[in-house]
Amino acid sequence: MKELIFGTTAYKILCGDCASDKLSHAYMLNFPDAKNLKNALMLFALKFFGAQDNSPLGARILNGSYPDLKVYPADGKKLTADAVAELLDDCAMRPVEGRKKLYVISGFDTASALLQNKLLKTLEEPLEGVHFLLGACSLAPVLDTVKSRVKLLEIAPFTEEQIYAALERQGHREINAAAAKSANGILGVAENMALGGWFGEILKAAKEICSVTRVGDIGAVAAKYGDTKYKNELLCEMQRLYFAALGGKEQLPLLQPALIYALESLNGAFADLKFNAFFQGLLYGFMLGVVEENEKWQKLSA
Repeated sequence: MKELIFGTTAYKILCGDCASDKLSHAYMLNFPDAKNLKNALMLFALKFFGAQDNSPLGARILNGSYPDLKVYPADGKKLTADAVAELLDDCAMRPVEGRKKLYVISGFDTASALLQNKLLKTLEEPLEGVHFLLGACSLAPVLDTVKSRVKLLEIAPFTEEQIYAALERQGHREINAAAAKSANGILGVAENMALGGWFGEILKAAKEICSVTRVGDIGAVAAKYGDTKYKNELLCEMQRLYFAALGGKEQLPLLQPALIYALESLNGAFADLKFNAFFQGLLYGFMLGVVEENEKWQKLSA
């Protein structure tokens, strides 16, 4: 995680502000990784105070015992009115150990418009030495009036190679490569995939579905995976497998026209899923179409 964050433009911008002693009164970190948002914010907080994570000061920052750093929400859930009131009262007090204090708010995009509005004046005109670091997975729910008062730091999705390297640093697993490919650049998603048994099940299911070539096998396979809790994830993994097979990176027992047909048909499957289609029937119809398309091209090429 540290290696990925330290290489981002967002982190380098904060480093530059710290080096030039030109810190903004408020930053907004846009990082589309709900699982790792708070961890990323804490790495930025360490840099803000010029601390290393393995130093005494760094340890106090990370364990919550440094008085000039306040992290909200304390329970890891949503920002509350009581927490905002506490924050605003605390802002009026001078830093305890240094000349600056930092308020970190994780998941700011989940805060209500009312609570965001309560912070506006303080975000725009904080007392001397008071700084804010707001974290959001998406900027869409953040009020424009808030965005206009902060310096935006954005972390784009990471590359497949970066995600894979991060997973390997956590421990080598056969599933790491597939998780990195399927995570759309979000480390937390890849971590959940690699560490959670459910993704291994999804990968196995997708390979079995995508390898069906006989009409007689369709019913059993559709019934086997028709009640999965991870319907969208399964379709996404099927899509990845078909793309990879077209590029020669995966082996599937289908001719190229059938692979193209499968990818085109998946668009309809995704749309049907949004309307709560019967998933077993959706899988059955999808596989039937792919098998018939593959058989048609087999006959034409014979």
